[in-house]
Amino acid sequence: MQRNDTIDIQPVRLLDTNFMWRVFFVFAALAAISVAISVSGRIVGRSIAMAGHTDDKTMAQIVIGNNVIETPKNTIRFADARRNGIAQKLDLYFRWPDLAGYSDAARGDFNHANGKPNILFVSFSQRMTSRDMSGRFAPIYSSLTAATDEPAPAGLKTRVFTERSGYENETLYVAERPGRDPYVVRCLAADSGVSLAPCERDIQIGDDLTMSYRFPRELLAEWSALDAAMIKKARSILRTGG
Repeated sequence: MQRNDTIDIQPVRLLDTNFMWRVFFVFAALAAISVAISVSGRIVGRSIAMAGHTDDKTMAQIVIGNNVIETPKNTIRFADARRNGIAQKLDLYFRWPDLAGYSDAARGDFNHANGKPNILFVSFSQRMTSRDMSGRFAPIYSSLTAATDEPAPAGLKTRVFTERSGYENETLYVAERPGRDPYVVRCLAADSGVSLAPCERDIQIGDDLTMSYRFPRELLAEWSALDAAMIKKARSILRTGG
């Protein structure tokens, strides 16, 4: 008897086109998400590394009263101020002595990681008093302070504030300038706490504008060069109307 063995062959089921497209779209979406995560990670990572600074040297024009301050964005301290427009106040910062803004090469200086304080903090605002700090010495500061023998660098004289002056933990430094009001600067006392820029001076400039700048105590010895450089810098970025 002849035996006929038969084998059942099941038909191969082909994947339909719709299923293939679904698989394609899933992998495409995963790839897009991966790219987005990578890009956003680099952006966030750079933002963290910049720590609020920017190396963007694009010029910004800020209007305060009848003055326009035109300065690179990398000299503007706060991100929300790095735009053209009207403001009540503008805060800048510069590295001494080149008076440059933030850059990758200067990262250590601006992050105060180099151990040598050399960052200047500068503010422009509309004038609130009729006299600047030098002009206030004779009518105000002279009666609120007393001369001392405490040593001071570069020809400066030290004056201490009286208890009722309202300037606790501050010291006044004064230098005579023939034919001009004296140079005057206030500094926090050395034991008043940690401050990167404990010395402050203000100057009237532009059209009813005040420039106030703060600097490290270590730069007191360079007060004359510093003051001249700050006035020159202010005039170079200031456009006054009228």
